[in-house]
Amino acid sequence: MLRPIRTLAAAAATLALVSACNSASNGSSPDKPGNTGNSRGVSADAIKVGGIVSMTSASGYSKKDTDLGAKARYMRANAEGGVNGRKIDYIGAEDDGQDPAKNLAAARKLVQQDKVFAVSPMSSVTFSGADFLEQEKVPTFGWGTLPSFCGPKYIYGFNGCLVPTPGGTINQTWPEGIGKVLGGAQGKSVAIIANDSDAGKFGVRTFQQGFTSAGFKVAYAKASVPGTAVPSDWSAYVKEILESNDGKAPDAVVSVMQTPNNIGLFTSLKRSGYKGLLSDPTDYDPGLLAKDATKQALDGVHVLLQFEPFESTDPKMAQFKADIKAASGGQDVPLNMHMMTGYMSADLFVSIAKKAGKDLTVESFQAAAQGFSDTATLVGDRSEPKGQKDSFGCGALVQLKNGAYEVSVPFKCYEPIPFK
Repeated sequence: MLRPIRTLAAAAATLALVSACNSASNGSSPDKPGNTGNSRGVSADAIKVGGIVSMTSASGYSKKDTDLGAKARYMRANAEGGVNGRKIDYIGAEDDGQDPAKNLAAARKLVQQDKVFAVSPMSSVTFSGADFLEQEKVPTFGWGTLPSFCGPKYIYGFNGCLVPTPGGTINQTWPEGIGKVLGGAQGKSVAIIANDSDAGKFGVRTFQQGFTSAGFKVAYAKASVPGTAVPSDWSAYVKEILESNDGKAPDAVVSVMQTPNNIGLFTSLKRSGYKGLLSDPTDYDPGLLAKDATKQALDGVHVLLQFEPFESTDPKMAQFKADIKAASGGQDVPLNMHMMTGYMSADLFVSIAKKAGKDLTVESFQAAAQGFSDTATLVGDRSEPKGQKDSFGCGALVQLKNGAYEVSVPFKCYEPIPFK
């Protein structure tokens, strides 16, 4: 059986060694008499967990560091003695390439071949494997930006449900934060643009409600950008946006898209002479600053975060940084939001598993989740099953300015609004 992740002993250990350790064998014991945990993926001394992450994509966009973030949290859990005496046997993440067929195939492999107890993290723009994981009763954790994180019993968003069904609520971090930057929302207009996909359409629908509720005039709201390839010419989109506010430009342009699209859109808007606020939820990544063209395209952009900024002095942020360094073989690596996605997905899984006790089964895990809550985490206060219907409601804005990120709106929790 695969060996549990252990704390790396020397700075010379590389990330490749971490991966190799995940797949080496040292004879973890299978279920045996006297082991009360007899669920799939649970042995007397280990809990097997896997992930699904878009390591690659057609556009070149990658969430691969989500896997590193999860490894970092599981390594610390193991260094601290594991979960109620069991080590986390994290076998790494499958790459779905942002392909629905591969996402489902990855889910099937993890359950049917690898026989994992849980999938954490799951980070992709597609989640076609959700119904299968729910049917197989596999606790699954990830970034709740897809409808599948809102409603199913066995699927959890690390910061709650961000795309609710009617009866749920909408996180107001983004509109409230932009309102603070602009000196208030009243009399201000916003344009919202997304990819032509289910996730994009749902994002436009929710953010349109959120910005309207905050007092903005939503001048433009379309999920019209192709989701399969980055446009080579943004002029048609820019023209529509710049004329959307009764023939004038809106005060803010909000992009619900990934980095390659944001670079193209924002560059085109700036070249057109647009001077308003630009914002997106994906471009908090120091690695983007390595290229002058990228740094220039994103300069001035306010990025939505749903966790404490890396610039925070919170002791939990210091712990996160130390854990990432350990998982990177002692190297100081540039931090990014994908690492946080993996880390906090793993953290929520570990926290609930600890509450479930020594007799770990899917049933005991679910029972523990039903009454789970904690406070003051890197994503704010958490509570289940509330998080399967509502966002935890917390976030911040950072702005890329002169080649560095600065906190433009500090991390705060906002009262959510009903989703209609």
